[in-house]
Amino acid sequence: MLSRKKLELLERWESARAVQDKRVLTAFRKVRRELFVLPEYQDQAYVDEPLPILAGQTISQPSTVVLMLDALEVKEGHTVLEIGAGSGYNAALLGVLVGEKGKVITTEIIPELVKFAKDNLKNAGMTNVAVVKTDGSTGYMKGAPYDRIICTAAAPRIPKVLVDQLKEQGVLLIPVGSGYVQRMVRARKIKGKLEAENLGDYVFVPLTGEFGQ
Repeated sequence: MLSRKKLELLERWESARAVQDKRVLTAFRKVRRELFVLPEYQDQAYVDEPLPILAGQTISQPSTVVLMLDALEVKEGHTVLEIGAGSGYNAALLGVLVGEKGKVITTEIIPELVKFAKDNLKNAGMTNVAVVKTDGSTGYMKGAPYDRIICTAAAPRIPKVLVDQLKEQGVLLIPVGSGYVQRMVRARKIKGKLEAENLGDYVFVPLTGEFGQ
Protein backbone atom coordinates (compact mmCIF):
# COMPACT_ATOMS: atom_id res chain seq x y z
CA MET A 1 0.00 0.00 0.00
CA LEU A 2 1.53 3.29 -1.10
CA SER A 3 1.37 6.26 1.26
CA ARG A 4 -0.85 9.19 0.38
CA LYS A 5 2.15 11.51 -0.02
CA LYS A 6 3.89 9.08 -2.37
CA LEU A 7 0.75 8.75 -4.47
CA GLU A 8 0.41 12.54 -4.59
CA LEU A 9 3.93 12.86 -6.01
CA LEU A 10 3.25 10.21 -8.65
CA GLU A 11 -0.04 11.82 -9.63
CA ARG A 12 1.60 15.24 -9.88
CA TRP A 13 4.37 14.00 -12.18
CA GLU A 14 1.95 12.01 -14.30
CA SER A 15 -0.52 14.88 -14.72
CA ALA A 16 2.30 17.29 -15.60
CA ARG A 17 3.84 14.74 -17.96
CA ALA A 18 7.12 15.64 -16.30
CA VAL A 19 8.69 12.21 -16.80
CA GLN A 20 9.04 10.69 -20.27
CA ASP A 21 10.31 7.26 -19.24
CA LYS A 22 7.44 5.66 -17.31
CA ARG A 23 9.86 3.02 -16.03
CA VAL A 24 11.31 5.72 -13.78
CA LEU A 25 7.91 6.15 -12.12
CA THR A 26 7.62 2.38 -11.77
CA ALA A 27 10.97 2.33 -9.98
CA PHE A 28 9.83 5.17 -7.73
CA ARG A 29 6.72 3.17 -6.85
CA LYS A 30 8.76 0.07 -6.05
CA VAL A 31 11.60 1.51 -3.95
CA ARG A 32 10.71 2.62 -0.43
CA ARG A 33 12.40 6.00 0.10
CA GLU A 34 11.69 5.76 3.83
CA LEU A 35 14.37 3.02 4.01
CA PHE A 36 17.00 5.52 2.85
CA VAL A 37 16.39 8.43 5.23
CA LEU A 38 17.30 8.79 8.89
CA PRO A 39 14.69 7.44 11.35
CA GLU A 40 13.76 10.93 12.55
CA TYR A 41 12.83 11.94 8.99
CA GLN A 42 10.87 8.85 7.92
CA ASP A 43 7.55 10.68 8.20
CA GLN A 44 8.93 13.22 5.71
CA ALA A 45 10.23 10.68 3.19
CA TYR A 46 7.77 11.79 0.50
CA VAL A 47 7.88 15.52 1.11
CA ASP A 48 9.31 16.98 -2.09
CA GLU A 49 12.43 18.49 -0.59
CA PRO A 50 15.98 17.36 0.28
CA LEU A 51 16.54 15.83 3.71
CA PRO A 52 19.67 15.62 5.90
CA ILE A 53 21.41 12.26 6.08
CA LEU A 54 24.86 11.78 7.65
CA ALA A 55 28.16 13.69 7.52
CA GLY A 56 26.48 16.97 6.54
CA GLN A 57 25.12 15.49 3.29
CA THR A 58 21.57 15.31 1.95
CA ILE A 59 19.27 13.00 0.05
CA SER A 60 17.96 14.93 -2.95
CA GLN A 61 14.28 15.80 -3.22
CA PRO A 62 12.18 13.21 -5.08
CA SER A 63 11.47 15.48 -8.06
CA THR A 64 15.17 16.08 -8.66
CA VAL A 65 15.89 12.35 -8.47
CA VAL A 66 13.22 11.26 -10.96
CA LEU A 67 14.01 14.07 -13.41
CA MET A 68 17.69 13.15 -13.38
CA LEU A 69 16.96 9.46 -13.91
CA ASP A 70 14.57 10.32 -16.73
CA ALA A 71 17.28 12.42 -18.40
CA LEU A 72 19.84 9.62 -18.00
CA GLU A 73 17.91 7.32 -20.36
CA VAL A 74 18.75 4.10 -18.50
CA LYS A 75 17.90 0.80 -20.21
CA GLU A 76 17.65 -2.76 -18.94
CA GLY A 77 21.01 -4.51 -18.99
CA HIS A 78 23.03 -1.31 -18.69
CA THR A 79 26.11 -0.96 -16.51
CA VAL A 80 25.85 2.32 -14.63
CA LEU A 81 28.36 4.24 -12.53
CA GLU A 82 26.99 6.59 -9.90
CA ILE A 83 29.31 9.07 -8.22
CA GLY A 84 28.10 9.87 -4.71
CA ALA A 85 26.12 7.04 -3.12
CA GLY A 86 24.81 9.14 -0.26
CA SER A 87 22.09 7.06 1.37
CA GLY A 88 21.92 4.63 -1.55
CA TYR A 89 18.45 5.69 -2.71
CA ASN A 90 19.36 6.81 -6.21
CA ALA A 91 21.41 3.63 -6.69
CA ALA A 92 18.40 1.54 -5.65
CA LEU A 93 16.24 3.21 -8.30
CA LEU A 94 19.00 2.65 -10.86
CA GLY A 95 19.13 -1.00 -9.80
CA VAL A 96 15.44 -1.38 -10.66
CA LEU A 97 15.93 0.37 -14.01
CA VAL A 98 18.87 -1.78 -15.17
CA GLY A 99 17.14 -4.99 -14.10
CA GLU A 100 18.61 -8.37 -13.26
CA LYS A 101 20.98 -8.36 -16.23
CA GLY A 102 22.31 -4.90 -15.44
CA LYS A 103 24.68 -3.62 -12.78
CA VAL A 104 25.08 -0.44 -10.77
CA ILE A 105 28.35 0.62 -9.14
CA THR A 106 27.97 3.54 -6.77
CA THR A 107 31.03 5.23 -5.27
CA GLU A 108 31.25 7.09 -1.99
CA ILE A 109 34.24 8.87 -0.47
CA ILE A 110 32.82 9.30 3.07
CA PRO A 111 33.24 6.09 5.13
CA GLU A 112 30.18 6.81 7.26
CA LEU A 113 28.01 7.00 4.15
CA VAL A 114 29.54 3.86 2.61
CA LYS A 115 28.17 1.81 5.51
CA PHE A 116 24.88 3.73 5.54
CA ALA A 117 24.29 3.10 1.83
CA LYS A 118 25.28 -0.58 2.05
CA ASP A 119 22.94 -1.19 4.97
CA ASN A 120 20.04 0.62 3.30
CA LEU A 121 20.47 -1.21 -0.01
CA LYS A 122 20.62 -4.55 1.82
CA ASN A 123 17.41 -3.71 3.71
CA ALA A 124 15.78 -2.81 0.40
CA GLY A 125 16.76 -6.17 -1.08
CA MET A 126 18.95 -4.77 -3.86
CA THR A 127 21.32 -7.42 -5.23
CA ASN A 128 22.65 -5.75 -8.40
CA VAL A 129 24.12 -2.65 -6.72
CA ALA A 130 27.69 -2.47 -5.38
CA VAL A 131 28.88 0.33 -3.08
CA VAL A 132 32.59 1.11 -3.43
CA LYS A 133 34.58 3.34 -1.10
CA THR A 134 36.72 5.42 -3.44
CA ASP A 135 37.25 8.92 -4.84
CA GLY A 136 34.40 8.94 -7.35
CA SER A 137 35.65 12.11 -9.03
CA THR A 138 38.19 9.82 -10.74
CA GLY A 139 35.48 7.33 -11.72
CA TYR A 140 35.98 3.61 -11.11
CA MET A 141 38.19 1.98 -13.72
CA LYS A 142 37.58 -1.60 -12.56
CA GLY A 143 34.00 -1.50 -13.80
CA ALA A 144 34.55 0.53 -16.96
CA PRO A 145 33.40 1.16 -19.60
CA TYR A 146 29.92 2.30 -18.56
CA ASP A 147 26.72 2.77 -20.53
CA ARG A 148 25.72 5.59 -18.20
CA ILE A 149 27.47 7.74 -15.60
CA ILE A 150 25.59 9.94 -13.16
CA CYS A 151 27.11 12.31 -10.62
CA THR A 152 25.05 13.46 -7.64
CA ALA A 153 27.39 16.28 -6.56
CA ALA A 154 28.53 19.43 -8.36
CA ALA A 155 31.88 19.43 -10.15
CA PRO A 156 33.70 22.61 -11.24
CA ARG A 157 34.02 21.01 -14.70
CA ILE A 158 33.47 17.59 -16.28
CA PRO A 159 36.43 15.37 -15.33
CA LYS A 160 38.06 13.93 -18.46
CA VAL A 161 38.59 10.64 -16.66
CA LEU A 162 34.81 10.13 -16.61
CA VAL A 163 34.62 10.70 -20.35
CA ASP A 164 37.33 8.09 -20.82
CA GLN A 165 35.32 5.55 -18.81
CA LEU A 166 32.09 6.15 -20.75
CA LYS A 167 31.16 3.89 -23.68
CA GLU A 168 30.73 5.30 -27.15
CA GLN A 169 27.13 6.60 -27.38
CA GLY A 170 27.02 6.55 -23.58
CA VAL A 171 25.37 9.32 -21.54
CA LEU A 172 26.91 11.32 -18.69
CA LEU A 173 24.73 13.41 -16.38
CA ILE A 174 26.47 15.81 -14.01
CA PRO A 175 25.82 19.15 -12.27
CA VAL A 176 28.57 21.59 -13.21
CA GLY A 177 29.50 24.81 -11.45
CA SER A 178 31.26 26.05 -8.33
CA GLY A 179 28.70 28.57 -7.13
CA TYR A 180 25.48 28.18 -5.14
CA VAL A 181 23.54 27.22 -8.28
CA GLN A 182 24.88 24.81 -10.90
CA ARG A 183 23.72 23.78 -14.36
CA MET A 184 22.71 20.19 -15.05
CA VAL A 185 24.66 18.90 -18.04
CA ARG A 186 23.65 15.86 -20.08
CA ALA A 187 26.39 14.79 -22.46
CA ARG A 188 26.54 11.97 -25.00
CA LYS A 189 29.86 10.53 -26.15
CA ILE A 190 30.09 10.72 -29.93
CA LYS A 191 33.31 9.61 -31.62
CA GLY A 192 35.21 10.01 -28.39
CA LYS A 193 33.97 13.53 -27.61
CA LEU A 194 31.06 14.87 -25.59
CA GLU A 195 28.04 16.55 -27.13
CA ALA A 196 26.53 18.41 -24.18
CA GLU A 197 23.26 20.17 -23.41
CA ASN A 198 22.14 22.26 -20.44
CA LEU A 199 19.06 20.90 -18.65
CA GLY A 200 18.63 23.83 -16.28
CA ASP A 201 19.73 25.10 -12.88
CA TYR A 202 20.01 22.92 -9.76
CA VAL A 203 21.57 23.08 -6.30
CA PHE A 204 23.87 20.24 -5.19
CA VAL A 205 26.51 19.68 -2.55
CA PRO A 206 30.05 20.05 -4.00
CA LEU A 207 31.89 17.06 -5.40
CA THR A 208 34.96 16.24 -3.32
CA GLY A 209 38.12 14.41 -4.30
CA GLU A 210 40.86 14.95 -6.88
CA PHE A 211 38.60 16.49 -9.53
CA GLY A 212 36.07 17.99 -7.14
CA GLN A 213 35.65 21.43 -5.61
